[in-house]
Amino acid sequence: MKADNGADADVIVIGGGLHGTSSALHLARAGLRVTLLEADYCGRHASGVNAGGVRTLGRHVAEIPLALASRNLWHRLADLTGDDAGFVPSGQLKVAETDAELDVLRQRVAELEALGFTHETMVDAKTVRELVPAIAPHVTGAIWVRDDGHALPYRAVTAFRLAAAKAGAVIHEATPAQRVEQAGTRWKVHTPRGVFHADRLVNAAGAWAGEFAAQIGEPVPVEAGGLMLMITHRVAPFVKPVLGATGRALSFKQYANGTVMIGGGLRCPADAQARHGEVDMLRLGTSAQTVTALFPHLGPLGINRAWAGVEAFMPDQIPVIGPSKAAPGVVHAFGFSAHGFELGPIVGQIVAELVTEGRAGLPIDAFAVDRFNQPRGAVAGALRD
Repeated sequence: MKADNGADADVIVIGGGLHGTSSALHLARAGLRVTLLEADYCGRHASGVNAGGVRTLGRHVAEIPLALASRNLWHRLADLTGDDAGFVPSGQLKVAETDAELDVLRQRVAELEALGFTHETMVDAKTVRELVPAIAPHVTGAIWVRDDGHALPYRAVTAFRLAAAKAGAVIHEATPAQRVEQAGTRWKVHTPRGVFHADRLVNAAGAWAGEFAAQIGEPVPVEAGGLMLMITHRVAPFVKPVLGATGRALSFKQYANGTVMIGGGLRCPADAQARHGEVDMLRLGTSAQTVTALFPHLGPLGINRAWAGVEAFMPDQIPVIGPSKAAPGVVHAFGFSAHGFELGPIVGQIVAELVTEGRAGLPIDAFAVDRFNQPRGAVAGALRD
């Protein structure tokens, strides 16, 4: 059956997560005819089921310029999309629980300052307790980023999707891209609902992006993995900033309704073919123990629900963002490795710049799709979270 709506476009975006919908919005506002193809529904996996951290704290150095620019967009998201997506500029803390962990944080801040970045600042134990009075007394200090915060993931994806549609993008959900091929100077995307045609192609397919990269002759070592979250019953307000830990995996926040979100890159099994992540209650239990170590009064608090989505992970834990090196007219944006939510607004802008101008306004060389084929050390090293 031939698609009858939006089958011919200037650019096709594969993937309806935050990066795909952000790309569709920026491309449509640049005056291009945009078709977005989503296999399930927009925000079904990593973009809609993550912890919602709007975080510049702890970023790989290569990501920092993008993260800072994206945070500026989060602070005016209502102007960009018509909805602030529940963004709260709560600040974020990464706490140390020992003197050794505190030394690690001091070294991190010193290294960033040597590179000219001043957004992460050290605070002592007294300041941590002023920011979070309920925290356990053994905490020794933290890194504090005042302008970071959090938002509601599915609401954010929906905001970009609706704004993209309003700008003229045609969005097809339940339309999985199955095969891409070049026909002359144009691209064809085969789906169960017909063949879609465009001059340009954006690969923002998340955990499934590697399939399309391979189809155009550009295989990458991307791995699909599951990510889990859980949310508690309501409890009296006790914390405003988003919290992370130095020695253990943690992303932790309390919403205005009293519920507490617990995450932190918690991996679980995933079946990419079935598009399903399997919740691992044992690992979630370990994360809950981390929370109660920092906030002992939460020990009796019940868990309301837990869930999982499927994410794309790269060997070096930073994404692929940039033009294809093998096929003209293709731009990649995938492999965000459990920390892509904050980058969504700026990545869409970068994708639009690459499609319309052939260059990006921010440094993206570290995210090149062919970096795994280069000699070791060819891409500059950087700090890890």
